Amino acid sequence: MPFFLEQCLCSVREAIGHIKAEVIVVDNHSSNQSLAYLEPLFPWVHFVANTENVGFAKANNQAVAIAKGEYCLFLNPDTLVAEDCFEQCLEFLKANPNAGGLGIRMIDGSGQFLPESKRAFPSAITAFYKLVGLSALFPKSRLFNKYSLGYLNPNENQVVDVLAGAFFMVSSKILATVGSFDERFFMYAEDIDLSYRIQQAGFTNYYYSGSTIIHFKGESTRKGSLNYVLLFYNAMRVFVIKNYKGKSAKVFSFFIQIAIVFRGFFSLVNHLILRLSHHILSRLTPQKVELQEVLAFASYEEFEELRGFLTTAGVQTASLKQVFPNTESFKLQQKTTLVFCQGPDFSWKQVIAQTEKMANKHLSLRFHAKNSLSIIGSDSKETSGEAMANSSRF
Repeated sequence: MPFFLEQCLCSVREAIGHIKAEVIVVDNHSSNQSLAYLEPLFPWVHFVANTENVGFAKANNQAVAIAKGEYCLFLNPDTLVAEDCFEQCLEFLKANPNAGGLGIRMIDGSGQFLPESKRAFPSAITAFYKLVGLSALFPKSRLFNKYSLGYLNPNENQVVDVLAGAFFMVSSKILATVGSFDERFFMYAEDIDLSYRIQQAGFTNYYYSGSTIIHFKGESTRKGSLNYVLLFYNAMRVFVIKNYKGKSAKVFSFFIQIAIVFRGFFSLVNHLILRLSHHILSRLTPQKVELQEVLAFASYEEFEELRGFLTTAGVQTASLKQVFPNTESFKLQQKTTLVFCQGPDFSWKQVIAQTEKMANKHLSLRFHAKNSLSIIGSDSKETSGEAMANSSRF
């Protein structure tokens, strides 16, 4: 949906305020009229419209081919960045001449840290630990969770192997040396492959903790779906065949095949259970749902803008209350929705920091940039996010 990209571009607009930058958006043949919605809102963005879905790698390479900057940043559309994010990252790269690529600290839409912000190259043994669930049981173990580097402090800069494609900054000179994304990868593992080639060329990949972004996830492929299983593990298989040789490649490929069968089976079982649950619940007498409280982190002007937005969208605003951005304490009910309204008095950096403070509180968090036409949010990284625009609802 175009609304996540709308909010992303609103944050990007603030982040490039003091640097010379060009923004290129490649649309992979969206079926939801994304370009018709976005182009009038962002005339300063260079939009490229594909007539078919050519995949993540090829679409990004299209942008690289026309980009003129000294550095390139590959950025997912389901992200929000702080105003000083790009400047900080560029300063770090320039201060470290040996730097290859730069990744960043990421949290999801509920404020939880995303382990894929920093990763090691995959191996047969790390795949086994992940497959049997040991990496989840021992998230900070150097042995069992080496792939996600769970033993490294996420609040400190680190030398890492793999950078996430959701935020991958690299100099154009290095891309010219090692090449951009390998187009054999349609989706997933292309970031692992590019990280590997950068490191093989003698450069160092860094995880940068000095800034944090929100990555909503779940907008491309649902993590638990069979489609995700096939895409992800087949991409890993392509990476192994391309980069690993001998016995290790055969062992790793064996584990990948097991993972596809194992994950695929549980994906189908989960799908059947969800369908059965929905069927049973639909036959029960509907219970009255309590109207949840909606708190808006907003200055007076942004609060009135939000109230007007919700009224136009047909949403009742009787439960809407204002919380000033600098408020340290406020009451939260069980079914509270927090709407963070970015504006002159509440920056994206503050929005991101406040989001992280809400981690583990099981609240619904929503995000709205000043003068934008949508509200977005995601309560779980496992499922697609939600958006509201015009007559849509939370």
